[in-house]
Amino acid sequence: MNIRILQMSSFLFVVAVVSLMVAPPTSYGQVRPQAREAAPAGADWNAPRTPWGAPDFQGIWDYRTATPLERPAEFAGKETLTEEEAAAYEEQYRADLADYDLAPSVHAKWWLDYGTELTADNRTSLIIEPSDGRVPATTAEAKVSARTRSERRARTHAVSDRSYGERCITFGVPRLPGAYNSNYQIYQTPTHVAIVQEMIHDVRVIPVDGSQHLPEDIRQWHGDSKGHYEGDTLVIETTNFDKEGAFRGATDGLRITERLTRVGPNTVHYEFTVNDSTTWTQPWTVMFPMAKTEQPLYEYACHEGNRGLENILRNARLAEAQP
Repeated sequence: MNIRILQMSSFLFVVAVVSLMVAPPTSYGQVRPQAREAAPAGADWNAPRTPWGAPDFQGIWDYRTATPLERPAEFAGKETLTEEEAAAYEEQYRADLADYDLAPSVHAKWWLDYGTELTADNRTSLIIEPSDGRVPATTAEAKVSARTRSERRARTHAVSDRSYGERCITFGVPRLPGAYNSNYQIYQTPTHVAIVQEMIHDVRVIPVDGSQHLPEDIRQWHGDSKGHYEGDTLVIETTNFDKEGAFRGATDGLRITERLTRVGPNTVHYEFTVNDSTTWTQPWTVMFPMAKTEQPLYEYACHEGNRGLENILRNARLAEAQP
């Protein structure tokens, strides 16, 4: 039987190591200054090091961007844009955001905090592999599983059938740039790296001491991560995902490899490769820049039993009562 572990030890570790993690109350309406990704530093630049010699990733990193995850059809076969094309794209993108409005029951427009600039190399997608910049096709088995999950949720309307995100438990790892809370805070010790996700305040504590992965039958919402350093890069291998918490509907056979690389004084390139042959027909890789910021993390006050979930279930009961 799979054992699902909440990883409270992860949270306690970070609390023990740092006492300044919690930012003062801040309005979601405040807009962070966004720095366009700097070009990689020259040959004479050396990545900063911790006192024990590891590349230093500590600080708060903003990963908002206007570059979409998948390459739009209008840019098929075009990996990057010219400066003129990029300027036109960003102008239209910002205009679309200004006109964008969600129903009041979701989020007010002033709450949103999207990135407004493309990556410095003007890429047309965050996906760098496969070369078409698109998420690979899902397998026949994955299509059946997705349909079964959807039908079950529509039929039962039980709490256990709602996603972990809807239940405010976790939005999973890794995170993609989104509408708000697109920041990581990273702490390091000689034996561990702690990554605090601003979105839903998830904390990952990753050993970098050469320890082995957990036994196959122990499954966790964020998987089991183990890290090591390769030059200026932190490499993180994650396995042992719980099947209900795996990235974008993957199975518990999912393996994710993350690479964080210091490329300049204020820039980290964050790359991850998704590998689950049961879900996708081939592995795929995403890369986006993270810019160092002096802004604090904002609190994400999501909680299990939130009004959204309560209303979903109430309406389901009313629908069931209809003749």
